[in-house]
Amino acid sequence: MHVLKEPLVHFFIIGLAIFVWFSVLNPESQAEADFDQIVIDDADIDRMIQQFEATWKRPPNLEELATLQDALVREEVLVREARSLSLDRADSVVRARLAQKMDFLTASIAQATKPEDVVLQEHLEKFSERFVQPGAIAFQQIGFGSSEDPDSIEAALAALNSGGSPSEFGISSLLPPKIAMTPSQQVDGMFGRGFYDALSPLPIGKWAGPILSGFGLHLVHVDAIEDPVLPQFEQISDDVLFDWRRELKSELSDAQLSELKSKFEISMRTPEQLRERLSQ
Repeated sequence: MHVLKEPLVHFFIIGLAIFVWFSVLNPESQAEADFDQIVIDDADIDRMIQQFEATWKRPPNLEELATLQDALVREEVLVREARSLSLDRADSVVRARLAQKMDFLTASIAQATKPEDVVLQEHLEKFSERFVQPGAIAFQQIGFGSSEDPDSIEAALAALNSGGSPSEFGISSLLPPKIAMTPSQQVDGMFGRGFYDALSPLPIGKWAGPILSGFGLHLVHVDAIEDPVLPQFEQISDDVLFDWRRELKSELSDAQLSELKSKFEISMRTPEQLRERLSQ
């Protein structure tokens, strides 16, 4: 039964059904006999360079040009397979739309697949980091900007931990002095990337710092903190199913493209030839 869980099996079984369906709907459809070669020539390369330059106002580098060439081959493979299934009949949409239709067929396979809970639980274990709920923190902060004397900040810290009032220190700003329990992403969105990670090791119930943010230095009093947590499977089963199907679609797309490519003799420019075209 394990073999039935493999993406290639999903693709070939359901893909065969799709092929038969389209053959019944289009009995006169036949693949063109001369569709056995794909050649990416200099004219194709020059066109991709010109299109890239028109969009980005600069020529592509070698990696970008190679990526564009791979994308063109992928498009051509999917377009020809789509035509062999008569997906282009009475359809005036551009080549990209035909390739998109082939992608839609693959997506429909993934969406139609209903795995057992044990499969989803295995997926959750394998990709647990995708489902971890972020940590959260509640704290108070006093901002000192970026030009405050370090000695005065140390003096303020000592005074605060000796019972001093927070209102006596720092500079005025639009940042709230007290932040209720807030997820890590929102904390970073408010103070700058990495601020939550700088706060999480601080002691609870004590003023500490200074901590650097996008607004300068802060003294911080952590009131409470909630660690990141991985929910139980029952709580996030719908999210796990959605992610599993997305992963399956990616695997099926790769398997489909590999299989379809094998039908063609593909001639592509080497990195050296691409570099030569860029230098002209």
